[in-house]
Amino acid sequence: MKKTLFLLMLLFVGVTYASAQKQAEITFDKTTHDFGTFSEDSPKVRCEFSFTNTGDAPLVINQAVASCGCTIPDYTKEPIMPGKKGTILVTYNGAGKYPGEFRKSITVRSNAKVELVRLYIKGEMTPKTTKTAKN
Repeated sequence: MKKTLFLLMLLFVGVTYASAQKQAEITFDKTTHDFGTFSEDSPKVRCEFSFTNTGDAPLVINQAVASCGCTIPDYTKEPIMPGKKGTILVTYNGAGKYPGEFRKSITVRSNAKVELVRLYIKGEMTPKTTKTAKN
């Protein structure tokens, strides 16, 4: 009887402790950015994804990895306190790529309740403008 009571009490304390753990939570303003149409004459475009730590523990972005070498993410490196904001700046460089539509993803890994979040960029790069020779 004492063993059963002791095990039940231990289980109760363990469950209470586990539910009391503070955890970070990442909430993005948007998860997709559309660059629209831009010219191959200016193939670099940038956008910013803002997020808020809506949890009750510091949020740490461990890494942000793009699906392609033409896309470079740069993110807030220091811990984001609860209620504070951070950013992920994404640069797409279409130089050397074929004109047309594109869609790329950025995988963000953090210590948040949901550890992986995917962000998306898309757009359409039009061909370079050609200058006609004068006669």
